[in-house]
Order: sequence, then structure tokens, then C-alpha cells
Amino acid sequence: MKKTLYSLMLSDDVVRAVDALAHRMGTNRSALVNQILAEYTDMVTPERRVQDIFRQIGQILDADTDLVPFIAPNAMSMSMKSSLQYRYRPTVKYSVELYQDRDGALGELAVVFRTQSQELLDAMGRFFRLWKEVEDELVAPYHAVPVEYALYPGRFTRTLDLPGRRDYASADVAGAISAYVRLFDRLMKGYLAGSLSPRDVESGYMDWLHEGNIIL
Repeated sequence: MKKTLYSLMLSDDVVRAVDALAHRMGTNRSALVNQILAEYTDMVTPERRVQDIFRQIGQILDADTDLVPFIAPNAMSMSMKSSLQYRYRPTVKYSVELYQDRDGALGELAVVFRTQSQELLDAMGRFFRLWKEVEDELVAPYHAVPVEYALYPGRFTRTLDLPGRRDYASADVAGAISAYVRLFDRLMKGYLAGSLSPRDVESGYMDWLHEGNIIL
């Protein structure tokens, strides 16, 4: 959404109150005034839409025993924490960032993991490469713009987008992201535990698609 510089006449007391509230909310004066006016006029800004999506993801995952959501007020990203069924129960953090500018992708999913076990690092690296191979075959044809992947030490990232870039409702976007992260988490844990083979991972993904989940 385009933004333009405007000049407003405000009382000093109002400015002090706005600045104090903006500081508590972790934002700035301009962003807070923009948010207040948008809410007053019932306009859905990109920031408000992102917060609505995150709020609904939190509600969906509220009863989930495997994924614990963390949402910071007015942030453009949220995270979910999960514990692996592995020695010492290392944790994995899923970070979802949504972009305000919809000329590009919807956002990005980052899978962040910390472990001193080289065995586990190698196994996770194999899973991430397997995941890309599966998606290259099953979902890449549905994306007008190729999905971008990156693998760094302790971090795997993937862009998120919606087929056709239609104007999906916030509830649909929240449901799609929640379902996708749940699928990733479930299949990754099964693979690392040795209960799922690469063929099982692909079959699990195909079953998920046949259930009618929105492709990301």
C-alpha cells in the first residue's frame, strides 16, 4: 500500500501520549497513527491483515501439542516451536514472515535448528533436500513464480505463495500456513526418527494434497 508524507496539526499532549503508546507497542508514531486511523475508518491495511492472519494461526495451533506459537504485537513475523523426538529433545523453530508488498511472494518460512550433533545436522540436511525434491515434483507446476529455497548451517528457508495469487481471505491464508507447517513438522519428525522413508514422505505429501489443502 502506497504511503505519502502528510503534515498534521496535533496538540503536544496528544503527541506525547501517542509516542508513549507507540514505545510500549514496539512501533513508531507514524505507524501507530496510521493504524489508529485505519481502524477508525474500518480500513484493512497490510499490517492489520498480517496481524489478523497471525492471530488466526495462533488460534488454530492453540490446542496443538506439537507446535507452540509465539506472536509479538505489531510484528510482521511469528514463530512456532517444536521438540524433536531425538536424544536430548532438541527444539526446532518455525518462523513465518509475511510481506506487505504483494508484488512478490506472500512471505517466507524459515526452519531454525540448533544442535551439536553432526549426525542430526546431516539427517536434517538430507530431509530438507528431500523436501525440495518432493515439492519440485508435486507443487512446483502450480506456482507461476518458482519457489525459492536456501539451506544454511542451522537454517532452511522457503518462500511462501498462493496459487494464482488470488485474494484469499485471512482465514484461508492462516489455515494454509498452519496446515503446511504441521505437515512439514510431522513428516520431518517421522523421517528423523527413522519411521518414514523418503518414499513415505512423498506419499504423505501426496495424501495431504489429495485432502484438498491449499498449495503453498
